[in-house]
Amino acid sequence: MNLLVSAAFGYLLGSVPFAVIVSRAFRLADPRSFGSGNPGATNVLRSGNKLAALLTLLGDAAKGWLAMFIAARVGADGAAIAAAGLAAFLGHVFPFTLGFKGGKGVATALGVLLGFSGVLAGITAGIWLAVAAVTRYSSLAALVAAAAAPVLTGWLLGGIESTVTVALMCAVLIYRHRSNIKKLLAGTEGRIGGRK
Repeated sequence: MNLLVSAAFGYLLGSVPFAVIVSRAFRLADPRSFGSGNPGATNVLRSGNKLAALLTLLGDAAKGWLAMFIAARVGADGAAIAAAGLAAFLGHVFPFTLGFKGGKGVATALGVLLGFSGVLAGITAGIWLAVAAVTRYSSLAALVAAAAAPVLTGWLLGGIESTVTVALMCAVLIYRHRSNIKKLLAGTEGRIGGRK
């Protein structure tokens, strides 16, 4: 029951669509109507409003971390805390609030990593930043970071719960980027900072 309650709470929290909420607050176009059509921070950035994109990024990341933090605060065990984080990620990717068509999950995944370990989150974010800075491809940076995260988790934390959770999360994240992979291979993928 502890695990199910934590997972249910995590999913509900993850389903909060910050990209849409922030865009409406700033009177911007719905992020699902331009660019990649993805309700996430990178697509909000294509609106030209950097503050809105930053707030979306922070909100989406906070969902993953907060789900785990609250689960831990109410006395959930390690498995339930991990379930809360994974469910928050899935809630962002498949939110009932948006007809189960959500974002790619990069920021929320980072929040989950932070819930496990600040060092883990920091190294993974550093990988993302390095790849993004060199290539200016957000999707490529996410794919490289996602491939590295489970390995880093096993190395730094060593726990079964954390490693399996991160591996599952990153597998979904990579699957969600399948259209980006095709565009990267075709040379048609949009770069960071590109407008709608």
